[in-house]
Amino acid sequence: MLVAIVAGSTAGPLTAAAIAPGLAIAFWRNALSAAATVPVALHRSRPELAGLSRNQLLFMATAGLLLAAHFGTWMASLAFTTVASAIAMTATQPVWAALVARVRGQRLPPRAWLGIAVAVTGVAMITGIDLTVSPSALGGDLLALTGGIFGAGYITAGGEIRGNVSTTSYTLVCYGAAAAALLVVCLFAGLQLAGFSPATWLMIAAIAAGPQLIGHSLFNRALRTTSPTVVSLATLFITPCAALIAWAWLGQSPPLTIIPAIALLLGGVALVVTSRFQWRRQGGTPRPGRHPVRSAGRRART
Repeated sequence: MLVAIVAGSTAGPLTAAAIAPGLAIAFWRNALSAAATVPVALHRSRPELAGLSRNQLLFMATAGLLLAAHFGTWMASLAFTTVASAIAMTATQPVWAALVARVRGQRLPPRAWLGIAVAVTGVAMITGIDLTVSPSALGGDLLALTGGIFGAGYITAGGEIRGNVSTTSYTLVCYGAAAAALLVVCLFAGLQLAGFSPATWLMIAAIAAGPQLIGHSLFNRALRTTSPTVVSLATLFITPCAALIAWAWLGQSPPLTIIPAIALLLGGVALVVTSRFQWRRQGGTPRPGRHPVRSAGRRART
């Protein structure tokens, strides 16, 4: 799991360092990942892919569109705010996923509500501090926060289908749909999609290989033998690790006052993630395989 955390921690710094539009990087991240998944999918899941129903494809395509929006907003935010702030804001996905679950009729335990309140307080502190740095930093924070909301939508949509299809098929369709959606947006906006420097291409390839393929795969594998709570909490270490990489490599030094704000935000998220055991004791009745706080703990990986 340590390798997965390190791999996931490189996404923000690599995106910030790459000299390319954030949306273009998001497109290539998903396109390259989908292309890398094709041989595995054809070998393991060809009959399943051929037999997918229209509803299954619709759910997976919807999840892919939400994933595209998640990556598009979060990766674009890195042009305006620090890696530390952007990743911390995106880490709020479990909070929004829990709120979506409440809207859909699931009861949240007091511990989850406390976590939501603590996390929102952390968000308010981060945006307030970044506003004193520059208005553009605030804009970046809001983009990253929006990315967290879209990530929660991706979690929710994926939760409706993941129990019925293999990870390989789900990954291929979602990444493919995300890449297609981002390609349309990039073409419509007239963004540069090619002609980057060799160094930037190397960073884009590293983003697809490290956080997307290695990081996601190892976290998914860890879920086979490790509690989802432990895995979800482990992903929170991506934020400080990414901040340290950005400091050492890019020279990014966020204001010291933002550190307790980020800690508060992550602490609130941890409360939401761990509240699902309390939920069970209180007699919540989510459908099997549809536990919203458990789904909240499984972030849309960055």
